[in-house]
Amino acid sequence: MLACCVALACSVGLVTVLPSTTVRDLGVLIDSDVAMRSHVSRTVSGCFAVLRHLHSIRRSASDSVFHSMVVSLVMPHLDYCNATLAGLPASQLSRLQSVLNAAARLIHRSSRYEHVTPIMRDLHWLRSPECIDFKLAVLTYRCLHGLAPRYLSEYIQSVAVSNHLRSPSSSQLVI
Repeated sequence: MLACCVALACSVGLVTVLPSTTVRDLGVLIDSDVAMRSHVSRTVSGCFAVLRHLHSIRRSASDSVFHSMVVSLVMPHLDYCNATLAGLPASQLSRLQSVLNAAARLIHRSSRYEHVTPIMRDLHWLRSPECIDFKLAVLTYRCLHGLAPRYLSEYIQSVAVSNHLRSPSSSQLVI
């Protein structure tokens, strides 16, 4: 028996249920306004904590081992469900980019004032918005070529183009 008593709180039986401003689904924090601020904040703070721990052992590991440690301990946090971050404002994506910049500088032992673009290029790392776009592009490719699960593939279809147009093969999709 569900009886709403106030616009913000509802009663379910004898228990009052209050709405939450943030929910977690599969490890992704979703704000009530779907701005993903909580998820980005938690990801950034967690990654910087890992980078601080790695910085303390930097001298104890060889360069290749340290590079592997940074990639295996930081990058999965940034890459996990990052397709849900598509369309976020640049201010949110720049916070994720700051983690990538710090990780690249830590691997190369460079100062925070040194330009990071050559370091990122040397590591073959994409910028944060480019990683999100790449993941979406790979997911779309897999959906179009039958390599993705059916529940995703059935939501994306190619647009049929009539023969009198200049380009009979269109790259437009219906989602």
